[in-house]
Amino acid sequence: MKVREALRRSAVAVAPDHTVRTAAQVMRSTGVGTLVIVDDGTAPLGIVTDRDLVTRSLAADAPPDARIDSVMSTPVVTVSADAELHSCYGLFRVNGVRRLVVVDGSAVVGIVSIDDLLVDLAADLGDLARPVTAETVFGQHDAVVPATV
Repeated sequence: MKVREALRRSAVAVAPDHTVRTAAQVMRSTGVGTLVIVDDGTAPLGIVTDRDLVTRSLAADAPPDARIDSVMSTPVVTVSADAELHSCYGLFRVNGVRRLVVVDGSAVVGIVSIDDLLVDLAADLGDLARPVTAETVFGQHDAVVPATV
């Protein structure tokens, strides 16, 4: 499966000169916990999470009119929209991040998170467990006709 096929929603992006307050309001109005900071409308410069707003802004007594790029995380770890989804596992492990910005060329097209992969993995494990569970509960299905070798 390609990363693009696993995207649950588009990324929400703001310019680096937006304020912390504006970023928080954008998060609230769009229902997301992560913003991609972009320059010229496309290329990702950084990423800001709701946790970043708390730990790097609110807890640090930064003013609400501080620029959002003052609390963003960099460098941005990206993955191509056309990459295999399984490649995300290695990127998460090597970079120690919880979110990857998905790009098509230099344009941001979404975010894939560890949570997204866990949900997909749990569903896949459930699918794999069904036949095993059925066999355990209902017993082995015997062949109607004798098997030949």
